[in-house]
Amino acid sequence: MNLNLQGKNALVCGSSKGIGKAAAIEIAKLGANVTLVSRSAEIMADIVKELDNSQGQRHDFLMANFTNSADLKKKVLGLVSGKTIHILVNNTGGPPSGPILEAKEMEFTQAFHNHLICNHLLTTLITPRMIKDGYGRIINVISTSVKAPIAGLGVSNTVRAAVANWAKTMANELGVYGITVNNVLPGSTITGRIREIIQARASKLKKTEAEIQAAMEKEIPLGRFAQAEEVGAAIAFLASPAASYINGINLPVDGGRTKSL
Repeated sequence: MNLNLQGKNALVCGSSKGIGKAAAIEIAKLGANVTLVSRSAEIMADIVKELDNSQGQRHDFLMANFTNSADLKKKVLGLVSGKTIHILVNNTGGPPSGPILEAKEMEFTQAFHNHLICNHLLTTLITPRMIKDGYGRIINVISTSVKAPIAGLGVSNTVRAAVANWAKTMANELGVYGITVNNVLPGSTITGRIREIIQARASKLKKTEAEIQAAMEKEIPLGRFAQAEEVGAAIAFLASPAASYINGINLPVDGGRTKSL
């Protein structure tokens, strides 16, 4: 099985922590040159030092804030003027939790911008050189909510579904160039995001965080939350040559929690 990414360049968004950082680490292990993207230059500088460079890779980072699409566009244009990005991992922190009836209009607008508009911006900037080089992998980190909405995540459920349909449309259009577009749907994963969700539920239901976590784990056939690197490994596989005929799918990485096929 060909998992070799030597000579390939990857742009991994939201890579200062959690699933984004784990994906960057796993992709680097397969030999790719990795460009991290997040708001924190100091954190990314430290992560660059951690990334595997045993195959002579060169890693770097791009400081960008997805709330400012004009600045993001300027910085990514500068990046792609010097090299082809063969692997794009679209990954952004989730919107605030809460019932959909309590969601404010701006929460929908901001989430739509950060998750869908920025995904689209990055993809349109990067794909021309993917097409020229004949290799492209676009992997969107979304949520299992695209298969079954998750209680208490009204804005996220809405926007993630929009991203999934955008991605499927993009997969249909880019497949002719040998570029694949796939979605990874993490379930409950040990990150800061899951801690926020647990805290919110505990506060609302007047229970301890330990009780909330135990109840959530009980819904998972494997009986535990995922480690971020387990999701990162799935992303890295989809980025590899071995995944060349996998296109336009939603891949749950959730320990079997999602009830549908």
